[in-house]
Amino acid sequence: MSRHILLTGGTGFIGRILCRELLANGDQITVLSRQSAADVRAICGRVEALPDLAKLRGHKGFDAIINLAGEGIADKRWSETRKQAIRDSRIELTQQLVNVAKTWLQPPQVMVSGSAVGFYGAQGSLEVTEATPPHNEFTHRLCSDWEQTAMELADVGVRVCLSRTGIVVGPNGGFLQRMILPFKLGVGGKLGSGEQYMPWVHRQDVVGALLWMLTTETASGAYNVVSPSPVTNATFTKTLGSVLHRPTILPAPAVALKLALGEMSGLLLTGQRAIPARLQAEGFEFRFTDLEPALKDAIAN
Repeated sequence: MSRHILLTGGTGFIGRILCRELLANGDQITVLSRQSAADVRAICGRVEALPDLAKLRGHKGFDAIINLAGEGIADKRWSETRKQAIRDSRIELTQQLVNVAKTWLQPPQVMVSGSAVGFYGAQGSLEVTEATPPHNEFTHRLCSDWEQTAMELADVGVRVCLSRTGIVVGPNGGFLQRMILPFKLGVGGKLGSGEQYMPWVHRQDVVGALLWMLTTETASGAYNVVSPSPVTNATFTKTLGSVLHRPTILPAPAVALKLALGEMSGLLLTGQRAIPARLQAEGFEFRFTDLEPALKDAIAN
């Protein structure tokens, strides 16, 4: 049955692939975006572009909301102004979505809202499931407030799922695109000690998990959207070098990263050994469970 879906972040690295999958399923999509309607359709396909959420006040309603919008967390050094912009692009927008949806004649059946494994903060080598207590730091507070805002729709009977996404690998974008050039030039290497975990996931599995949350009526709450096989930064580095047939002998010292990036260096020097405990327990099947095939697919395409 065709659904009418309101999507934020539709022109992003994950959203553009998700749009294609939803359109292939026969769904009708409205994409909230500040870009022109022509640009949105060039990226997303046969969708309706919405420039302003306020236009939806008192709307008859959508069957579902998928909320993926947010400023890139690692795009710029973290000043207090930058951190506020990161929060506003996630929490303020989500609050606006929730407030507008509450005015609809019919509430959505489901809202799938973005989050990240940064919810847990730095966890060392501890295996991290959805039940793991978080470490209180900026990324935890950001994700926690983001999630709590989305969960306000549960108070009016909407099924809410939260996608705590890991480090996404896929073709033509994302963090992998930034890594490939130095590796191709032979100057790639581990970050700091390399012992920190990288909870990676292939983009196709992120899209698959979002669709699973959308359509699985028993799904609700937070899900770690990460590969079942997290690896350390040293292993990730070695595997990427092997796939690219390049050496990985030039590490980036922790002190240099801290000087260059300040507080944001924690994104690179700490991590989570996160596993998708709930997704696996509830029957979701990953296409890419091992890193090497995932990297080969991302680079080949």
